[in-house]
Amino acid sequence: MAGRTAEALLLGDEERLELEALTRATSVSAGLAARARIVLLAARATPNREIAELVGVSRPTVNKWRDRFSEQRLAGLVDATRPGPVRRIDQRRIVAKTLTPPPKRLGVTHWSSRLLAAELGVSHVTIAQAWRGRVRWSV
Repeated sequence: MAGRTAEALLLGDEERLELEALTRATSVSAGLAARARIVLLAARATPNREIAELVGVSRPTVNKWRDRFSEQRLAGLVDATRPGPVRRIDQRRIVAKTLTPPPKRLGVTHWSSRLLAAELGVSHVTIAQAWRGRVRWSV
């Protein structure tokens, strides 16, 4: 017994051009490019099962992005903000602690990124990035 085929999505010319540009752009996330491919394939009346195989996602994912596009058009393909507080790194705290010798109990003469991270309760990657000047600070 053959499954039901979803109707093709209707796209305007500008939407089609924007979606095609998203699939070729190197400056967009892989997820956004995949969503654009899903919508373009859906506009060609490609079955959801085949879209899932071509894009490398599950059928529920294809359904999700088809629905979001139908409801919100291009704006629906953008990543939604995630709940939770914005993480803030206190530069002064890292610098001050870095300039302070480690406690004697650690048995070392200088901080490693992992020791300092454990002491401050942050990731050692955060410390390493801070030392390299790659962290955007908020105070």
